[in-house]
Amino acid sequence: QVQLVESGGGLVQPGGSLRLSCAASGIIFRFSVMGWYRQAPGKQRGLVATITSRSITNYADSVKGRFTISRDNAKNTVDLEMNSLKPEDTAVYYCNGHYSPQSTFWGQGTQVTVSS
Repeated sequence: QVQLVESGGGLVQPGGSLRLSCAASGIIFRFSVMGWYRQAPGKQRGLVATITSRSITNYADSVKGRFTISRDNAKNTVDLEMNSLKPEDTAVYYCNGHYSPQSTFWGQGTQVTVSS
C-alpha cells in the first residue's frame, strides 16, 4: 500500500516561515516527480512546486523566491521550506508522488494558516 504522509503545517504570522515534510512508504521505486500542491478555501487545487528524481525544480510564480522544494531519494521524502509567508498562502497543502498520469498518489493534506 502506497502512502504519503505530510507534516509541519500550522499557524504562522505573515513574514514567518514553515517547513513541510512528506514521507512516502510502501513504494518499490522512487517517484519520477514529487511535488506540493495547495487548495485555498473556494479555489481549485493548484501547483506550488515540483521536483524530479534528478532534482529539477519547478515553482508557481506566486512562490518563486520564497519557497524551496527538496527531496531525498534514498529516504523517499520531499520537503517544502516556506519563507516570507503571506496570508494568501493560507491553504491545505498536499504532497504528491508521480510515476505517470495513470499512477499518481496524494497525501491527506496539512493545513497552513498565515494570519496575524
